[in-house]
Amino acid sequence: MGLIFSLAPDLDLFYFYLVDGRRTPHHDYWTHAPLFWLAAAALTVLALSLAGKRQYLIFVGIAFANVLLHLFLDSIAADIRWLYPFSDIRFNLVEIPARYQPWYLNFILHWTFAAEMAICVAAVWAWGSEKV
Repeated sequence: MGLIFSLAPDLDLFYFYLVDGRRTPHHDYWTHAPLFWLAAAALTVLALSLAGKRQYLIFVGIAFANVLLHLFLDSIAADIRWLYPFSDIRFNLVEIPARYQPWYLNFILHWTFAAEMAICVAAVWAWGSEKV
């Protein structure tokens, strides 16, 4: 479940490619707005509490934590509007310069890609060591 929600903000890529025609940066969609996910988590907690299903609240916490992790990692090298809709200020740690063609080489050849791959390797290692 955590893995599914860690990918949830990027579900907007279907809209980005199939409907929008890549006109709007996909980090500008509501799926990359942290306050949207906070509101969704709060409403889910409320609904579960009112329904007497408090034992499922841990899953809301796991889902929300994974969404926030996704947005935090996006903030390293991409613009995320952490305060949207109250502010359009974009936050990121580093800018990736456009030096190479095709465009995706700029990301693959940047140090941040190596950092993301290290996180993936660590996750696979942790998952594999849990299975032993």
